Amino acid sequence: MIKRTSKTHIDKILEENNKWKILDLGCGYRAHKNASIIADSQDFSKFYKERKFIQIKEKILPFKDKEFDFVISSHVIEHVEDFEFFIKELERISPRGYIELPTRLGDNLVFENMKDHIWWFNFDDIDNKLIASKKNQLIEPFISVSTAKYFEEIFRESLVIELTWEDKIEYVINNEIRKDKFEKTSFFKIFKKYLSKKIRMFFKK
Repeated sequence: MIKRTSKTHIDKILEENNKWKILDLGCGYRAHKNASIIADSQDFSKFYKERKFIQIKEKILPFKDKEFDFVISSHVIEHVEDFEFFIKELERISPRGYIELPTRLGDNLVFENMKDHIWWFNFDDIDNKLIASKKNQLIEPFISVSTAKYFEEIFRESLVIELTWEDKIEYVINNEIRKDKFEKTSFFKIFKKYLSKKIRMFFKK
């Protein structure tokens, strides 16, 4: 079962269940404060000197079956080539967890996402399924990660998908959105249309 949630709600659950063994998988520089163990494919051991850090070096995660009560995977799956195997690994090491992903719009807006994001994700609220497709860059990106984080404070639901799962992560692969169906646009085209409209409105006054 997988469904929408909010990070605020998940944070509250983790505070209430403070005896849970929690893994933050793909922690980067922003590991969850309640995580018992933090892990990443990059070596952040010097950054997290006071916490238990494990570097992920193999496709099979170095953890036992159901070793954790909860696993956090925030902005990770879109980077993983074999995301189906990765999802099975999440299900193997924990009975429940939290997944955070960029929306398709959020993914397209950010410069840094062009380099290493492989997958796009959407969520089907009717059947409660994660919808995966190969990423398409339909907008020339024009904001940085730091700017995106600032926008997330106000427009979070437009830029981020927040999901909680238990027992199983239902998903489908759907590549119906293809580059040849859409004309790629750029910030300059968007700004040009915006400016043109503003000028017309000005002269109508």
